[in-house]
Amino acid sequence: MRVLLVYPLFPKTFWSYEKILELVDRKVLLPPLGLVTVAAILPQEWEFKLVDRNIRQITEAEWEWAELVILSAMIVQKEDLLDIIREAKRRGKSVACGGPYPTSVPEEPQAAGIDYLILDEGEITLPMFVEAIARGEKSGIYRSDGVKPDVTTTPVPRFDLLELDAYDSMSIQFSRGCPFQCEFCDIIVLYGRKPRTKTPQQLIAELDCLYNLGWRRGVFMVDDNFIGNKRSVKLLLKELEVWQIEHKFPFNFNTEASIDLAQDQELMDMMVKCHFNAVFLGIETPDEESLQMTKKFQNTRNSLIESVELIAKSGLRVMAGFIIGFDGEKPGAGQRIVNFAEAAAIPSTTFGMLQALPHTALSHRLAKEGRLRDKSGNLNQTTLMNFIPTRPLEDIAREYVQAFSDVYDAEKYLDRTYRHFLMLGAPTANIPSRIPSWIDLRALLTVVWRQGVKRSTRWKFWHHLFSILKRNPAVWDHYLTVCAHNEHFLEYRQIVRDEIEEQLAEFLADEAQQAQQKALIASIAEKQVQVV
Repeated sequence: MRVLLVYPLFPKTFWSYEKILELVDRKVLLPPLGLVTVAAILPQEWEFKLVDRNIRQITEAEWEWAELVILSAMIVQKEDLLDIIREAKRRGKSVACGGPYPTSVPEEPQAAGIDYLILDEGEITLPMFVEAIARGEKSGIYRSDGVKPDVTTTPVPRFDLLELDAYDSMSIQFSRGCPFQCEFCDIIVLYGRKPRTKTPQQLIAELDCLYNLGWRRGVFMVDDNFIGNKRSVKLLLKELEVWQIEHKFPFNFNTEASIDLAQDQELMDMMVKCHFNAVFLGIETPDEESLQMTKKFQNTRNSLIESVELIAKSGLRVMAGFIIGFDGEKPGAGQRIVNFAEAAAIPSTTFGMLQALPHTALSHRLAKEGRLRDKSGNLNQTTLMNFIPTRPLEDIAREYVQAFSDVYDAEKYLDRTYRHFLMLGAPTANIPSRIPSWIDLRALLTVVWRQGVKRSTRWKFWHHLFSILKRNPAVWDHYLTVCAHNEHFLEYRQIVRDEIEEQLAEFLADEAQQAQQKALIASIAEKQVQVV
């Protein structure tokens, strides 16, 4: 079987980082880990080619070569996924798809003409699909019916299929699932609340594969909560530290974790010794009532600002996620988020309006209350809420746009980054010095030119840089990298403003039209009553 694996396009998002990637001559931040894992699970006597459409188009030769097209997508990629399905069917190809979006909303790929839906987790459903192919079946839907696979059986992903030079970082996964119960989160719907982990030996084998392929840059642990099973994580980190030392620290790591990481100093120290240098935290909101409402109780047990400081002082740069639009939220939520980011000195904050994603507890509740506007939802930062909130949507949208613009103001961003790196703990891993590449030097010079010469904030840039060199010199290169991130955010905040305002205008026009129709119907009904 000749299989063409295709990863659909992402729209411009907070995480697309185009301006930053241009600096280092990369095209995409992260690779499609799901598809290279699929390729590893399928029969290895099959032939595979992979096209990431975020890097390049599918060639005519690849279309001609393929007997079967397999796609995987998240909700944010749905438009391109559906387009590719239609194009593949137009060319007479058999098409299969899976991943979070088809698993959540299978009827949409079906309407586009998909032949095979391989849903839920592939360790269970891909073998079903292979057996169906062997029987000669031309279509089918394969589900695990709630069974969660043992990920210790998952093979090493086929990283060799990737165009490695196009990516800024690699992705690997240690665990699936999260023990918490946040109402808006679809992770616990897709992967369950009992974290399942690979063995340390499995993950080391994946790192060996990347190392042997010549990879020497960052690695993102894509676990939705890396510390969901702390005992297993600590066992991994013990072996990972040994591997890193033996290989002279070829990789630095980033990941996602719940904020209770701050209460486990041993775990943070172990991560830093393995050369983890950043962690993404889902803070969501500084409003405790909203956290209680959405059942994110783990964020209410300790001071959020103190937790951020503890994590940063341990040597892990904090990135944070924020959401606006929770039920019962009081006016001014956007400004409160900006104030919190400033008070906690968090440089990078992903920020969006709340979405009711398919099959989440939130979507079920809102459906019962008759408040859903769109069943699928979308996690892009340029999307209006897909349900009717408890305060005017117009107010939430305008607060969001203003807050997003404020938080990425060039001066505020530089100040927050500076304060964060002053308290950031120095790396404890004994990392050998390396001669920087020409690409890295060129990126450094470009950032220095733009932020240290061209912009009105240039004096602040130089003051902060020299102060970091004097007061926390071990983190200066990491500091400049994070300064460079605002090259993307400065442009992206205008994209957020333009797209949200366009959608809001459409929403308000629809609301006005519906109000007119209701008024007309009421007027007609009143006249009929008068006639009677």
